[in-house]
Amino acid sequence: MIDLRLLREDPDRVRASQRARGEDVALVDSLLSADERRRSSGVRFDELRAEQKQLGKLIPKATADEKAELLKRAEQLKADVKAADAERDAADAETHELLLRLGNLVHPDVPVGGEEDFVTLETHGTIRDFGAEGFEPKDHLELGQLLGAIDVERGAKVSGSRFYFLTGVGALLELALVNAAMAQATAAGFTPMLTPALVRPQSMAGTGFLGQAAQDVYHLDKDDLYLVGTSEVALAAYHMDEILDADKLPLRYAGFSPCFRREAGSHGKDTRGIFRVHQFDKVEMFSYVDPEDTQDEHQRLLAWEKQWLSSLELPFRVIDVASGDLGSSAARKFDCEAWIPTQGKYRELTSTSDCTEFQSRRLSIRVRDGKQVKPLATLNGTLCAVPRTIVAILENHQLADGSVRVPEVLRPYLGGREVLEPVAR
Repeated sequence: MIDLRLLREDPDRVRASQRARGEDVALVDSLLSADERRRSSGVRFDELRAEQKQLGKLIPKATADEKAELLKRAEQLKADVKAADAERDAADAETHELLLRLGNLVHPDVPVGGEEDFVTLETHGTIRDFGAEGFEPKDHLELGQLLGAIDVERGAKVSGSRFYFLTGVGALLELALVNAAMAQATAAGFTPMLTPALVRPQSMAGTGFLGQAAQDVYHLDKDDLYLVGTSEVALAAYHMDEILDADKLPLRYAGFSPCFRREAGSHGKDTRGIFRVHQFDKVEMFSYVDPEDTQDEHQRLLAWEKQWLSSLELPFRVIDVASGDLGSSAARKFDCEAWIPTQGKYRELTSTSDCTEFQSRRLSIRVRDGKQVKPLATLNGTLCAVPRTIVAILENHQLADGSVRVPEVLRPYLGGREVLEPVAR
């Protein structure tokens, strides 16, 4: 959530942010009104309580005639205090509810617009000309079936659409990707983490995934637990309700977990293969930093993502995501999109978001710097979302006979294999 003081001091900035997101601007005025009622009812409650305490001191010293009048006033005060307390609680609850609906403040450099209004910041690698090489590229599913690596038919039989099995060398390729990604993260100073896949509502809400993203979340009603769509949720909530020492920052974690997404609203999109699925594994980077260091840390996370994709020898571009396509927690987001040959376009493989103090305020995570205690900043960045990375590797490194060249960074984790061979010629 944003700082209420900032809302009071500069409501136009918050209105502009809501407008850039394409969200309800009137929410700002509703929140200002609720906050004013919260503060005024709090003042009235305090005044009535002070009078009540003062009256309590006068009654024992009063004469009989005075005492009757004072007791009458005490009864009225008791009712007024109860009413003021209820009014204060209601205004406080309304303020909190409205505050949770408000997105993070959009960074001023973010391009304004919808999904297609991103700005391309840089491109890396060379897109292969398969025509010049003399063959038509196969898509990842055909390649995966030739390699005995991907089985979507039995995935659908067992679990339904958008589920899959990784088999044989496909399973080994996932393990290689995860181990190589963790090795890079560990070398960069991240603490490896295996995180829970089920979290409580306060953890999910605290990271901003029960607002606009709620339709994509799986909820277990009987247990009131949520399946995470990313280990960002568990890593953000890891220090919930804690005060951290400033000299321990930055804290950087690399979490590995299964991820679950309902993919609501994606009917008909990416239905072939394993590009858009309900369950997948991912290595996620997460940082806790001083708010003054948040933009520099965002660039560091992006640099680690670029290092990873470059090590996989994939052609990719970096985009500055437009305001209307940001998640509610992100003030700014950079995506790295890899080239997918059979689709003839770039598709998102990694994403890094600067969430400033938005999540830490919701999760009550603070930092102590001397005598000052304040919210800190959180950032996240995908290092390796496994299925999409497999898609990109298979399609970009395929050979004419259906085999696939293994990027050098993965070879130590695949027993030295340089090429993945079809299981049957």
